[in-house]
Amino acid sequence: MERTTLKMPRRVFLGGLGSGAAMMPRASSAQNTPGAGKVIDAHDHLSNRRQKGWEEADRRMIEAADKLGIDQICCSILPPERPTSLEGFRQCNEWMADAARRFPGRVLGYCFVNPGYTKEAIEEIRRYVEGRGFIGIKLYNDYRITEPVLRPIIELAIELRVPVLSHAGHTSWLPEPQPRISDGGHLAEAGRAYPEATLICAHIAGGGDWEWTVKALRSAPNVYLDTSGSVIDEGTVEMAARVLSADRLLFACDMSMTASMGRIRGAEISEADRQKILGGNMQRILNRRRA
Repeated sequence: MERTTLKMPRRVFLGGLGSGAAMMPRASSAQNTPGAGKVIDAHDHLSNRRQKGWEEADRRMIEAADKLGIDQICCSILPPERPTSLEGFRQCNEWMADAARRFPGRVLGYCFVNPGYTKEAIEEIRRYVEGRGFIGIKLYNDYRITEPVLRPIIELAIELRVPVLSHAGHTSWLPEPQPRISDGGHLAEAGRAYPEATLICAHIAGGGDWEWTVKALRSAPNVYLDTSGSVIDEGTVEMAARVLSADRLLFACDMSMTASMGRIRGAEISEADRQKILGGNMQRILNRRRA
C-alpha cells in the first residue's frame, strides 16, 4: 500500500491492527506490497517450557505471524531466573533447537548465554551456531555489553559472522531496576570498540527514552536498532530513520506483534525504506553467515 492512499490517522490504523488481527487472512509480504521481499521479525521469544501452556502459546505466535504476513521469526527462549544460571541457558537453547525443528524455515534461533560463564558460554555458542544453525547470540541484563566479560563473546560473534542482540533500555523508572541493563550509549561504545561486529540494540519501543537511544547510536554505524515493543508513541520509526537511516533499522516484535507491525506499516517513510526495515536489512545480516 502506498503511503498516499492511507487516509486514516496512524493511531486509528494501529488500533485497528490490534483489534482486528485475529480476523485477518494469511498475508505474505508479497501480498502486502507488490515485489516485496520476506518479512523477518528480528527479535522475538518462544515460551519457556516450564510455563504451563507453552506449546499452545508457541502455536498462537506462529498463527499471529501468519496473519500479519511475517515470514520468519528470529527467537530465543529465556529462563525466569536472574542472574541466569548455566543450567538455565543450556536448557533454553536445547528447547530453542527443538522449536526450530518443529517450525522449519519459520523459526530461527539465537543462542542465549550468560557471559559470566565464559568458557561454557563460548562452547555453547559454537555448539548452536556452528553445529545447529543458530543465527546469532542473545544477551540479557546479566552484564552490560561494555563490561570486559563480554569481549570474548563479541570477538566470537565477529569470527562466526553473526549478530549480537542485546536487551537494552534507557530507563530510570523501572519498579524493579536492572542495574546491569545496557542502553544505546553502551551499545554505541561497544560498536566503536569492535567496528567489525554486528550489534543489535533491542526494542526501541519497549519503554524508556527512545529519543535518547536514537541519538546515542549516531556514532556507531555497526549498531542496528530493532523497532519492537508495546509503546505506540508516534514518530519513533520516522525519527530513527531520519537520524540513523532506514538501513540501520530492523523490524521486530518482542511479543508485541500487532503494535510492532502497525508501527512500520503506518510509518511516514518511503516504501523502499519500509521494505528495508521489514526484512531487507535483517536478510543482509543473515547472509553474512553464509558468505
